[in-house]
Amino acid sequence: MVIAFGDHKLTLAYLRRTMGKITKYHSADLPELMDTILKNSFGMDNYFDQFYNTTTTNYPPYNIVHVNNIESRLEIALAGFKKKEVKVYTEHGKLIVEGKVESKEEEDKFYHQGLAQRSFNRSWRMSDDVEVKDVKFQDGLLTVNISKVIPEHHTRKDFL
Repeated sequence: MVIAFGDHKLTLAYLRRTMGKITKYHSADLPELMDTILKNSFGMDNYFDQFYNTTTTNYPPYNIVHVNNIESRLEIALAGFKKKEVKVYTEHGKLIVEGKVESKEEEDKFYHQGLAQRSFNRSWRMSDDVEVKDVKFQDGLLTVNISKVIPEHHTRKDFL
């Protein structure tokens, strides 16, 4: 059997001989594979650390809404939070939302507590071509409008 790639012709015997040297990795070998990749790369440390150092949490619940090709909206449900307890800022290519619950002087006794009112810190990585346009906090819903930055020479111009 002969396989042709442009001007190159490969025989099945050649493929078996060369492909046999490829190391197969399984999910159990992932740490070894990552060590091999990191030893043979420059500047990838921070990129791979994102995968290892992320913690998955569902609190607070949020939606990411695609408005159009340029705009997106992040909606975060913050029932029970006051505006002064919430901070929204960008730093090092991340959008960070923090909520700090002020401790109450007297603790209430609950028969059922369905609203989680605990402090949190969530972050979302932002690409270099997006920016936060505005932030609103109304009726327990935090809305962050995000827009792509389009250079002047890439925007549409109508001449007639």
